[in-house]
Amino acid sequence: MFAPSALRQARTFTVRLQPGFIAPCTSATAAPFSTKTNMHPARPQPAQLSFRPCPLALAIRHASTTASSASSANPASSSSQQLTWNDFFALRKTRRRASQVTSGFTAIGVAYAGLQVFIGGGYDGTLAATIGLDPIITTGLASAAMLTVGWLLGPFFSNAVFSMRNRAIAPQIAKKEREFYDRIKKHRVDPTSSSMANPVPDYYGEKIGSVADYRRWLKDQRAFNLKRGESTRRK
Repeated sequence: MFAPSALRQARTFTVRLQPGFIAPCTSATAAPFSTKTNMHPARPQPAQLSFRPCPLALAIRHASTTASSASSANPASSSSQQLTWNDFFALRKTRRRASQVTSGFTAIGVAYAGLQVFIGGGYDGTLAATIGLDPIITTGLASAAMLTVGWLLGPFFSNAVFSMRNRAIAPQIAKKEREFYDRIKKHRVDPTSSSMANPVPDYYGEKIGSVADYRRWLKDQRAFNLKRGESTRRK
């Protein structure tokens, strides 16, 4: 077996080499190579990215927002638009004047065209022989009839153009018309009691062009009734 001297030398060699193998694991210089796990590892911070919007995209978005807001505001404004009485009376006066102008043109046009056919076709002589009047008189009567027909045709054209231009507020105009004529029928005087000294003051309310004119019309109706009462008491 082994001699005691050989065992002693081997033990001495082991003791001398042991610190050399342990030192790298316990020395402070071995910290970068340590296998110790960190319970709370440092989390990497996310990179902060900055996005700069495109100017064209901003312009398109602003335009779409403006258009949508405008489209949403237009119905509200149109629906909230109310026709006042003064506006109604102004439109009524405009329609009446347009009807008069149109009636003048249509009367002249119908009379001119009708007389061309009436005289050119020899109807003046035929009608004069039938009635037994002078052809000049029959031509004059025919001219008066044609002017009347043309005058009555004028409001049809003017009212059609008026309705087309004001079709957005046409229901409100019709409502105001009914209310206005109901008030006229309710407050106007009885025409059977009129006289030369006390005539009926604007029986149909055609001269009313504003709220002030309507109030003046009411005063005229009351004044008529007062005069009628005075004349009745005198009798």
